[in-house]
Amino acid sequence: MNIQEYFGRISYNKPHEDADLKTLSTIFQHHIQAIPFENLSMHCGETIELDLQSTYNKIVRKKRGGWCLESNHLLFWALRELGYDVCILGANSYDPAKRAYIAEMNHILLKVEIQGNSYIVDAGFGGAYQMWQPLVLISGKDQPQVPGIFRLMEDNGTWYLEKVKRKHYIPEQSETPYFSVAPGMGNIRKIHRFTLEPRHINDFQELNTYLQVSPDNILQKKSICSLQTTEGLIALVGWTLTEMKYNYTEDMDLVHITTLTDEEVEKTLKDKFNIVLENKLVPVNVRGLPPNLVDKI
Repeated sequence: MNIQEYFGRISYNKPHEDADLKTLSTIFQHHIQAIPFENLSMHCGETIELDLQSTYNKIVRKKRGGWCLESNHLLFWALRELGYDVCILGANSYDPAKRAYIAEMNHILLKVEIQGNSYIVDAGFGGAYQMWQPLVLISGKDQPQVPGIFRLMEDNGTWYLEKVKRKHYIPEQSETPYFSVAPGMGNIRKIHRFTLEPRHINDFQELNTYLQVSPDNILQKKSICSLQTTEGLIALVGWTLTEMKYNYTEDMDLVHITTLTDEEVEKTLKDKFNIVLENKLVPVNVRGLPPNLVDKI
């Protein structure tokens, strides 16, 4: 594994001698705009291994993406190679359908210490709730970013991440073009909760196996590939392509939704996500869940 090869994968060619916040923010943004959040392996008959060498080969050398366990693990390695004081944390994602946090730890994120300050870095949430910059670990402070306003709240040692939602304008839905995701739930979207207890990647081996075999989790019910762009994001869920431009007008994101054919799915993965699969993808989009999944991933 070579850090310069990783830099090539994320198209980063700037100075990195100082393990400071500016360098961290730049590398992080390059990472999320080059490496998709995706679970396509499990819909191509491939097994996802959690060891670092396998993740490096898949994402860096084969130019694939990965889910949080892979993408954040790779970023953890890269930041450690660059001299950052970084550790892995575990989180419990919020399920909007059940309006509750998932009981089991099902997500990883990173904590980075820089000159006495702590920052939360998460390159593996995907969709419209992917942060674009590190978040300073401080409770109750609004932290505006291009995707929206993020906020961390602390309660008795547990931290909660949430985001202020914007409305969506969807031209394709001519009858009701203006809508807010999950109407009736307010404009605050809870994302996950976590503690500051340091974790090791091996703590997630059981989760990695479970997500690939359990028929009930959303990653089995949806084939997902999402990538942050310079203006917003693109997401392919099953045969549904969603393209979002943030803050198209004040407090309004522009969303285009397109339904693809099987042939167009493969071409879209190559053209928009720079992904060429080794095995045949079987797209999946189980009914009963939002087809574009922008609010889910």
